[in-house]
Amino acid sequence: MKQFICTLFLAGTMAAGWAAGGTGNESALDKEAKQYKMPVSYVVLANRLYQQMGLQQRGLEKDVFLQAYKGYLLLLGRGLVRQPNLLSIADFSQSSKNKRLYILDLQQEKVLMQTVVMHGKNSGADMATSFSNVNNSNKSVLGFLLTADTYIGSNGLSLRFRGMEPGINDMVTNRAIVVHGSKYITDQTIRQHAVLTNSLGCPAVPMSQSKFIINAIKGGSVYFIYHPDEYYAQRSAILNASLGGALPLPAALTLPALADSSATALLQ
Repeated sequence: MKQFICTLFLAGTMAAGWAAGGTGNESALDKEAKQYKMPVSYVVLANRLYQQMGLQQRGLEKDVFLQAYKGYLLLLGRGLVRQPNLLSIADFSQSSKNKRLYILDLQQEKVLMQTVVMHGKNSGADMATSFSNVNNSNKSVLGFLLTADTYIGSNGLSLRFRGMEPGINDMVTNRAIVVHGSKYITDQTIRQHAVLTNSLGCPAVPMSQSKFIINAIKGGSVYFIYHPDEYYAQRSAILNASLGGALPLPAALTLPALADSSATALLQ
């Protein structure tokens, strides 16, 4: 982990030099830095990752990636992330038949896997439109989660979450919102049905891929469930926080710190 953090910090430092070195993109970068409340150096780094991984061609909008990357940096800066090379994004603005789950290896700058993922049956049919943090709602949650431990349940190997946003997704453990495999997600069912059978709120994945996914992301990686939901966008302390300053870490490393007091209280 320490080696990767060194790489991240050095990349950020190099990006800062690039942004200040007169590339002709200062205005666009400054606008993005202001929009996402991030230093220009990390906006440059995020743009590089987005391009290197070919995420636009894979159907993930840059705005979604930048939101996810900002939250990843905030959680990383608070020392909560145990798998800093991984970032998972479930883009629930897309159809449930799309391969809308992106598991990204930020260290290798590659997409580890892209596949379909279910949303809760009461969140909508093909398109998710409604979300909840309430038990027995059978709706999906939004926002930033950390992967936790695994267990064997009725759907085989499953992966628990820790919700990082009080009032938004902090009930995921009590609600048993987990990653698990689903026998209902196959190439045949995707081709034959206009709407996939949705879950009770879990981001379920194809059974054939579930073990690989769970074993890859378990143990403290960031998992972001996105939707352009106005309620979430207004209430998320993570999305509305400002990245600024530096948080001192061992070995004289520095990482982005939380400048927003509400986000700081949230993540302590």
